[in-house]
Amino acid sequence: MALSMDEERILTEIASRLSQDDPALAQRLESFGGPEGTPRRRIIAAVFVVVFGVVAALAAAVAILLSQ
Repeated sequence: MALSMDEERILTEIASRLSQDDPALAQRLESFGGPEGTPRRRIIAAVFVVVFGVVAALAAAVAILLSQ
């Protein structure tokens, strides 16, 4: 959801004040999101974990069925 021009202006003003009041915190918050590619890597990692979980669950189900 996109921000309105007024919301963007308010956020810019808050960021500017934070940079003036506490530059160290402002720097930490700027780097919090990480590089631009980070969200894509997180999505890929999440998909990998889900697929691995499904495969592990299927393997466990097959192992249980075969042991009976």
